[in-house]
Amino acid sequence: MTHATRQIRLDALAYGGDYNPDQWPEHVWHEDVRLMQEAGVNLVSLPVFSWPQLETSPGVYDWAWLDRVIEVLWAGGIRIDLATATATPPAWLVRSHPEMLPWDSDGRRLEFGSRQAYCPSSPVWREHVARMARAMAERYGEHPAVVMWHISNEYGDHVSRCWCPESARHFRRWLEARHGDLDGLNEAWGVNVWGQRYTAWEQIEPPRRATGPINPTQLLDFERFSSNALLELFRIEVDVLREITPDLPVTTNFMSLLRDLDYWKFAEHEDLVTDDAYPDPADPNAHIPAALNYGLMRSLKGGQPWLLLEQAASAVSWRDVNVPKAPGRMRLDSLQAIAHGSDGAMFFQWRQAQYGQEKFHSAMLGHRGEASRTFRETAAFGRELQRLAPVKGTRVRSRVALVVDWDSWWGSSAAESLPSQRLGWLGQARAWHAALHALGHAVDTVRATGPFDQYDLVVVPNLYIADATQAAALDAYAAAGGTVVVGPFSGVVDATEKVHPGGAPGPLRELLGIEIDEPWPVPDGAAEQIELDGERHAAPVWTEWVEASAEASVIATYATGVLAGRPAVTRRAHGAGAAWYVSAALDADGLVAVMRHALADADLPARDRIDPHLEAVTRSGDGTDYTFVLNHGSADATVDVPAGAIDLLGGAEPEPTTTGRARLVVPTAGVAVLATPTAAEPPFITLSETTE
Repeated sequence: MTHATRQIRLDALAYGGDYNPDQWPEHVWHEDVRLMQEAGVNLVSLPVFSWPQLETSPGVYDWAWLDRVIEVLWAGGIRIDLATATATPPAWLVRSHPEMLPWDSDGRRLEFGSRQAYCPSSPVWREHVARMARAMAERYGEHPAVVMWHISNEYGDHVSRCWCPESARHFRRWLEARHGDLDGLNEAWGVNVWGQRYTAWEQIEPPRRATGPINPTQLLDFERFSSNALLELFRIEVDVLREITPDLPVTTNFMSLLRDLDYWKFAEHEDLVTDDAYPDPADPNAHIPAALNYGLMRSLKGGQPWLLLEQAASAVSWRDVNVPKAPGRMRLDSLQAIAHGSDGAMFFQWRQAQYGQEKFHSAMLGHRGEASRTFRETAAFGRELQRLAPVKGTRVRSRVALVVDWDSWWGSSAAESLPSQRLGWLGQARAWHAALHALGHAVDTVRATGPFDQYDLVVVPNLYIADATQAAALDAYAAAGGTVVVGPFSGVVDATEKVHPGGAPGPLRELLGIEIDEPWPVPDGAAEQIELDGERHAAPVWTEWVEASAEASVIATYATGVLAGRPAVTRRAHGAGAAWYVSAALDADGLVAVMRHALADADLPARDRIDPHLEAVTRSGDGTDYTFVLNHGSADATVDVPAGAIDLLGGAEPEPTTTGRARLVVPTAGVAVLATPTAAEPPFITLSETTE
């Protein structure tokens, strides 16, 4: 679901970062603005963690310092993403109301001393959050420097679930609203197993640590409730801000593909999707899951541009080993996010802290000030970014989508009583995306109910929880000419964790033309194989006993073990399209082989030569395609590109060839942004046959 949204008032791509002026003496503020101007900064986020400095005791406010900061920034031409300062409570509030502190699943209260020291369900916390948001809006909502509201900070980062008595009361109210009465709850939870019938609402507690495996439906409902509790908290501030400042957009910074919060639902209530992204510089393949994260961000509001609100200029401070970004890596990471639909590149943080938990987290302006490498690189990139002004507001063109479903993620990971704990939803999603990425496609994400109409191929790595509505949407999509590919352990249970009659794939049975007799997980240390096109591929985690109907063609079979000779991958023609089922969790080569077949079935191109470090993404608008070609590898890449393409970044000009295409060398950590007239299909970038 998408709504008309308010737009951020910036004439250029956003560039800047979190600013913490309350950590520095006032004379530094003026120096900061001078250096921000030199670096091309046009937007900063503040005062994210400054509630105690703004409200020094209950009802006693000190606005003067923030007034001065805002005026200094405004005079310097810097716009502000103004935080409501509700990211964490002040100590005076916690000590006055210790009951608002969160509990863990062992029933222990978590102490004040870090951040997010609150129970999301606490009425005290909710009341004070609404009051603080109102105070901020009334004081600064009409200031011309303020272009966006920044609500809280990274919901769920430290406290995404709470097991305290207040959460228990809220959980019961939520359950009553969902299930109606105790009979409805007992039926939904299947309480006749292990004697868990409830006769009063007060008997129900959050699923704290118990004597053994906990009811899986109780666990699933608690996941849903916990996500919704934080959504309720978010909406309290949204409602206040829209009442007082109806023209200002609101956001809260997401944390990429985060298990604990259903971002589809959060995005419905904000104007601009923003994300905090920290791919690990020590991982040469970190750009691949980052691309999936960004595919989610641009898809949450139907393809609308989003904003990278936080990234690191170099090292972070919270990994066991915090590796700095090599020269050029910050630029490459920033341009990857912009390629995938971000209308800017922001950082945590502007000036590197001298004390506290994040003093070793890098910043645009490092500890050495102007002499720091991060400042030299971020300042140079800020100037370069101005060349990409035409990209602002354009949208990514993708013909492939991957289904992201939080219910299935929660259901297939929360319970202890599953056939295997090795088949993780996130791992499957990343593996399927990585195969499509290697074959040359930028991948959007989509709900299991669609809409799918703009895509030629929809992949469903796992839909453990499936219902008739989702099945009908996928069925209609395939019947209309789409190609859908469904992964293992899908269509297993309904929304109450009951196995569908007849077993998997439940409501997907008719679409796929198969039945699953039994899941057949692979023991640790072993691996089965499938055979596809005469080649064998490993299935090290999961296989299934598949019964294929006469309407389903067997594309690949199991080659080893008890299942040898049985169907492993099937395809059923359906209307004008087709539905595939992949019953095994395959290794990388096997997934590439299967996805190559699926792309061909959908009449989509695929790279003959695979290089996961070569990425190409096209944004389009106003009659122009802007194709970002990014080389994440350690060697130069020579690629074939459209003839007549112009690199907005002023790199080497593509060289014409006799094939009607042009050839371009993209150096290691290099990026080209190629402008061409909008074509019916986005440019498809491949490695040149003469790559050295």
